Amino acid sequence: MTISRRTLAITALLASGVATVPQVRAQDKEKEKEKDKDKEALAAVSDAVIELTKAMLSADKAKLESLVADQLSYGHSSGAVQDKAAFVDVIVSKKTVYKSIELSKQTVAIAGTDAIVRHAWMSESGSGDSNWTMSKISVLQVWQKQGSSWKLLARQGFKA
Repeated sequence: MTISRRTLAITALLASGVATVPQVRAQDKEKEKEKDKDKEALAAVSDAVIELTKAMLSADKAKLESLVADQLSYGHSSGAVQDKAAFVDVIVSKKTVYKSIELSKQTVAIAGTDAIVRHAWMSESGSGDSNWTMSKISVLQVWQKQGSSWKLLARQGFKA
């Protein structure tokens, strides 16, 4: 039996196509796993933002310390910048008391082990007396996955 070049070419083409089908399926499964990981990360970061807001409102020192990175750089819209110790101290010592914090227009983007969060911030804060100041700003936060937790690494408030 003689095999023509055409038959040989068709056979080779079919064989190569059959070999790539499992690769394509494996790649599709990997992409789905990545999407699932990103969805989980988005939800976890969003939850961390909510927990940080609650901790600020309740002046919960342990919770604040667990949610922010040791390397925290916390920038206010006024230009003031705090490290972790100063950020926690101002809230826990009630130098700043948050009566309310409302976040809106939030977006979260995952970049490997980092997350970029943007939102509008509206709050009432003061020194605990009856003089409250209303703030309406925009905020950029950078969260970092440290171990199994997301920690606030950097935050910058700015006038919208």
